[in-house]
Amino acid sequence: MTITREWIEKTAAEHRRLYEKYGKPLEANHVGKFVAINLDGEILLGENEGELFYQALDAFGRNKFALTRVGEEIVEVWLHTSP
Repeated sequence: MTITREWIEKTAAEHRRLYEKYGKPLEANHVGKFVAINLDGEILLGENEGELFYQALDAFGRNKFALTRVGEEIVEVWLHTSP
């Protein structure tokens, strides 16, 4: 996979969309926890970002989820290119 600025911007926009639709409702009860949201809206919650990343990678597959902390503005784009 070639990673370009356009790909990063498109992916970041998709991650923000996923958070707005599926992550925002979690703000009522889960602020501060980490959330991974797959492309179908399934979510995983966790206390540890690294552990949650690997859980989401196993559950959803690489480049198939958004990961951020509930209640924060920034949605990270994880560049995980290994199989």
